[in-house]
Amino acid sequence: MTIPQSDRLAAVPVPGGTPAGDANSSAHHGYPEDPDGVFTVLDVGGTTLRTGSYDPAAAAVHRVRRVPVEGMARHPRDPVAVLQRRVVDQIVHEVGRHTAGASPRAVGVAFAGPISAGGLVLAAPTVWGRRGDPLPLGQLLTERVGAPVVVVNDLTAAAWRYAATETEPFCLITVSSGIGNKVFRGGEVLLDADGHGGELGHWVCDPSPEAALCDCGARGHLGAIASGRGVLAAVRRAADTDPAGFAASLLAALCDGRAPGIDNPAIATAVRQGDTFTTEVLRGTVTRLAQAIGAVFTSIGVCRYVVMGGFALAVGERYRELLVGELVRLGCFGLDADAVDGMVSLGRPDDDHGLIGVGRLLADRMSRAGTR
Repeated sequence: MTIPQSDRLAAVPVPGGTPAGDANSSAHHGYPEDPDGVFTVLDVGGTTLRTGSYDPAAAAVHRVRRVPVEGMARHPRDPVAVLQRRVVDQIVHEVGRHTAGASPRAVGVAFAGPISAGGLVLAAPTVWGRRGDPLPLGQLLTERVGAPVVVVNDLTAAAWRYAATETEPFCLITVSSGIGNKVFRGGEVLLDADGHGGELGHWVCDPSPEAALCDCGARGHLGAIASGRGVLAAVRRAADTDPAGFAASLLAALCDGRAPGIDNPAIATAVRQGDTFTTEVLRGTVTRLAQAIGAVFTSIGVCRYVVMGGFALAVGERYRELLVGELVRLGCFGLDADAVDGMVSLGRPDDDHGLIGVGRLLADRMSRAGTR
């Protein structure tokens, strides 16, 4: 495997590993080569990159490895182009490590950002922040790993996982580092060929000039307010503006009474245990998400909503209850409270959504193409 020589795509060393194109890399790891019929799958998020093997016969993923993404979270001062090179090199490295340097049968990549039908990454706010130049990730990876590569949005991939069990059209929503959504109906994810659609996290829900700043650089986006990062910022602001309320909260006890010590695990614990201070801040962010869901419901009539993502699932059933409560309060035209309660559920309590989903999508595409 060779590395493209253009300046923009020159390799950047991946900390803690040898680039996958190094012929000696397989000698150091001892990972067995994937057996015939198994796909190599990756899920590239704003925080973590996951790699695994997807078995179409069992519809299951195994040999999952998790590493921090070489994006802006680890290199906040790097320009977008450098971060793009780092992430491309890291994906190639992880594929080579996973297959012990052998060419995989096929690779599926679930990626956190809007992506065209041709595998062009249009933006990646949680991975490299500001928009930067579009990145032909599918083409680059195909050239470098020596096998067919399919790149899709991570939520598009996850929707394929839930399509195996959902019996009616549904909207999948993730609440994690950012917020995104995908609608699955008629056997496909509803997307424009240029990758538009499914980006509720970038819906402007606060038009004020001082609105929260989104990772993409714009203000007032839903993801800046209701994502895990948005909730963390909101809770820290509330602790600063209401020190007495914070001091009396369970959250303060979990964070040694220090607002800078607040983190998402502490927020999730406090909400699960009924802390009023933290719950009320979270409720204010959930209101915005409920407004977005109400717009989807009233515009296209989807009556099933599956909520997943690290932050939402960490809070658990209480998150679903708060969301349903706001949907009932705001009103879903034509539905009573019981119907609203029944249309929202939590996703599976694991982080394999993208891996399983992109594996299922890849198997479907290869089956349609007549590839065994």
